[in-house]
Amino acid sequence: MLAQRTNLFGSSRTAAARAAAKAAADAGKEIIDLTAGEIWSDLAPTIRDGAIDAINKGINRYTDTIGMMELREALARKISLDTGQIWKADEVAVTSGAKQALFNAAMVLLNPGDEVIIPAPYWTTFPAQVLIGGGSPVFVDTRKNGYVPRLADIKAATTDRTRAIVINTPNNPTGAVYDVETLVGIAELAINCNFWIIFDECYGDFVHGHRTHHPIVSVIPEVRARTIIVNAFSKSLALTGWRIGYLAGPKEVINAVKALQSHTTSNPNVIAQHAVLAHLQRGDGGYESKLRSQLTSARQIGLNVLSSLTRVPVPKAHGGFYFYLDLSDLLRPALVGGAPTTADEVVNSLLSKAGVAAVSGTAFGDPVGLRLSYGAPAEKLEPGLRRLVELLNSWE
Repeated sequence: MLAQRTNLFGSSRTAAARAAAKAAADAGKEIIDLTAGEIWSDLAPTIRDGAIDAINKGINRYTDTIGMMELREALARKISLDTGQIWKADEVAVTSGAKQALFNAAMVLLNPGDEVIIPAPYWTTFPAQVLIGGGSPVFVDTRKNGYVPRLADIKAATTDRTRAIVINTPNNPTGAVYDVETLVGIAELAINCNFWIIFDECYGDFVHGHRTHHPIVSVIPEVRARTIIVNAFSKSLALTGWRIGYLAGPKEVINAVKALQSHTTSNPNVIAQHAVLAHLQRGDGGYESKLRSQLTSARQIGLNVLSSLTRVPVPKAHGGFYFYLDLSDLLRPALVGGAPTTADEVVNSLLSKAGVAAVSGTAFGDPVGLRLSYGAPAEKLEPGLRRLVELLNSWE
């Protein structure tokens, strides 16, 4: 018999979508995979050289449980620059990716029965980890407001059991970037109602057009005492497989995270730590600029192709590197002729008929959404989207 908590969650549905694409490719079908939340790119030279230097020096021992002091100091300087506030190393914990940072936050903040507000659509891991931590997810629908939550809806979801809210901007899966007014309202509500803000800004380096990413502790400094910042290098340095992330927050939270992490993973990979430290010390921003340029170009190519959709609105894609399609009109019950009636059916049809892998919005709590990554290889993106447009437009 398994523990009862295993009934609270299943495998990540984004991971399942990637696995389905791989299975189809392994079966000999030509597949263009637009499922993965990663950027197709070479390593930053500073990352590569930092890792090789560490290996050549024979570095293979434990570090401090929550990361080398030199790395935490460098991260504190980075966060200080990002937020316009002074941060210190004892307010930072290095983790094995952002998922562990979020897991740590859930485990040290939540008691059984605590409620956590999560705007929907949401990254699939948010509610799963709340449930693992003994809490109850409370979802706030953002679909009618451009995927940005309305403060009135958040207030309506707040109760005396509300322990935290998860804010993810730029948002995965929708690409929405929260405006200052929304962030101010959330911060003031958290202060007045005495709950935590878990602020996931893993896509903060990628905003487009006239949008700007704003750390919530910058817009209302007083909220810092009840904010956990979660970030990683998986997206900003295209290091998904290296598993290096961090969280920043009040010292008592970091102390609790250190104790917890000492009983789970202990320190993050030491070679990856040295690689990121080398980049923070020697990087000149050139690699990050290259990634942003790559994504800017891919986004424009994708929007040009998607502008040919006839029954699906062209996505805004203000942040991150996803196109998030609203299939509401396409899936109307009145449609006939064998057209899909659910987002899951659309995904299955795309894979079987067009050879394009995508992620259904059901993975994100949205039955009419579809996520497409434009971090995919450039030579695959345009033909993949053209296949998608052709198939979706055929369901008239």
